[in-house]
Amino acid sequence: MGTQRVLVTGCSSGIGLAVAARLAKDKLRRFRVVATMRDLTKRGPLEEAAGETLNKTLEIKELDACSEASIKDCVSSLPDRRVDVLVNNAGVGMIGPLECQSMAAIKELFDTNFFGLVRLVKEVLPDMKQRQSGHIVVMSSVMGIQGLLFNDVYSASKFAVEGFCESLAIQAMKFNIKTTLVEPGPVVTEFERKVYELAETMDLSGTDEETAKIFRELYLPYSKKVFSSLGQTPEEVAEQTVNVIMAKDPPLRHQTNRLYMPMTALKHADPTGRLPLEAFYKMIFKHDSVFNHVSFNCKLASVSPKSAMNLAFVI
Repeated sequence: MGTQRVLVTGCSSGIGLAVAARLAKDKLRRFRVVATMRDLTKRGPLEEAAGETLNKTLEIKELDACSEASIKDCVSSLPDRRVDVLVNNAGVGMIGPLECQSMAAIKELFDTNFFGLVRLVKEVLPDMKQRQSGHIVVMSSVMGIQGLLFNDVYSASKFAVEGFCESLAIQAMKFNIKTTLVEPGPVVTEFERKVYELAETMDLSGTDEETAKIFRELYLPYSKKVFSSLGQTPEEVAEQTVNVIMAKDPPLRHQTNRLYMPMTALKHADPTGRLPLEAFYKMIFKHDSVFNHVSFNCKLASVSPKSAMNLAFVI
């Protein structure tokens, strides 16, 4: 196989930047990276990370996932419009009580996280079909498998992403196109920092006092513990993403954080949904903090779904 052109979105920071830089620095020079971002004035960190690969194995282009015209212009600027691998990474976050979120903000999140993906796939899929080759890699989340407290809207957008890709993957196989959902848990990035920074000063007047207290005094401290104990770096997620891209037979789903696998195992272990729901409720509301029980997660990370279900009953 010759050099593959990889189009990566959301490369101004975080996972997108790390994936683009890692691919560009491949010692065998197997990739030509088109690293994109909505605002080119934010290209500095990527240029620094790219180093000597800049304008050699990595080029930077403008792409706004919320604009069909922007996507078309970017793809059309490439030789033969060829995109061998699409890495859809652009996304925005949202946490907090649902009552405090505006419908405009909710729609804006879906416009990037879900409809941005749809726009990109619509643009590159016909050419991939014609060539009978391609790989669509989508940065999803464990929250596309299991919903978490105060992540209602973000999780919903990732559930939409998962359903879209799982359905599309069946058709794509007919055209020799591979589909992979990369599902990180917590990742320590500027993206996450901004989300939680906004949450600290969030106006909670739209919800009741008890919910506001749960969010401020339980959820936010709990989340900080999650990131400090389980958080991965963008480079760790990027390395696993690159391995998926290079795999001869890549999986439909790849979770990057073993410590989060028990959570999804619980869901698959009980089709009624009661087990994971009750487990999460007890872990959050019956203990001081779920991540005072990191050892529980470490043990669970190495067991089968059946064993995970049995262990969950002791929580």
